[in-house]
Amino acid sequence: MNVTPPSSDPMETLLKILELSDAGGAQTDEDIFVGLGDENAPRPRLFGGQVLAQSLVAAARTVGGEHLVHSMHGYFLRPGDAASPLTFGVQRLRDGRSFSARRTHAYQGGVPILSMIASFQRPDSGIEHQDTMPAGIPAPETLPTSAELLGGIDHPVAQAWAHERPFDIRHVGANIYFDVKGEKVAHQAIWLKTLGPMPSDQNLHRAALAYASDYTLLEPSLRRHGISWSTPGISVASLDHAMWWHRPLQVDDWLLYVSESPSASEARGLNLGRFFNRDGVLVATVAQEGMMRVPDELGIQ
Repeated sequence: MNVTPPSSDPMETLLKILELSDAGGAQTDEDIFVGLGDENAPRPRLFGGQVLAQSLVAAARTVGGEHLVHSMHGYFLRPGDAASPLTFGVQRLRDGRSFSARRTHAYQGGVPILSMIASFQRPDSGIEHQDTMPAGIPAPETLPTSAELLGGIDHPVAQAWAHERPFDIRHVGANIYFDVKGEKVAHQAIWLKTLGPMPSDQNLHRAALAYASDYTLLEPSLRRHGISWSTPGISVASLDHAMWWHRPLQVDDWLLYVSESPSASEARGLNLGRFFNRDGVLVATVAQEGMMRVPDELGIQ
């Protein structure tokens, strides 16, 4: 079957997306940065994880080098245009001895598409505990890649997910690209990492993890009701996104992404996720609520 080869190197695209310009030093009551859209996106709507990651990079550019992002809370206000550049305005809310707070607005066409507050902290010491990594998870090397599952399908979205994502994503068990096999449960696990090496900047690794966290986080809500990504007529969109980084991480090494959906109602699904490295260290936690509309004629409950 003839398929369209990838139009660019996904890792090169990711690093360009995360390399914001300072808009020639422009500044009002905000620090101003400019970032690229994604002209290779298979759909006209801008990927939410990209806006999250770029907003975090913009905020990190305004804090001291020792400060690492440890939490963020963002709301998606409007759909973004994948082909258009973005402007980021960063307001310096507070700078203390240990913590710094920033508010970032991402703009397209003069209106905000994302509003986010992030907190940064200098490394510190204190009490320590964490959840335990699930047992019995197969190694990522034993699981099929997205490219192996989708690469032979002559459809622009399938080709983009197979070849143009900068992350290697491998579902533990059945994926929900085309159907939901087995028991309809509200939880899943995947392995992921970038396709290539990342620069050493820890804030950049954390921003890239925010980027990737948006790929599959809504899937537990869909899986619970037997809804695949190819279900006719479904409408799914991220509404908000919160994330906490607990410990240093390397997004260019395998991370286990365990997620679940504790509730769905009022055309919204809540999903929670945890990231563990291969040593079982919990490095980040994420939460997101998404809009989920299903045509009445499908009879999905």
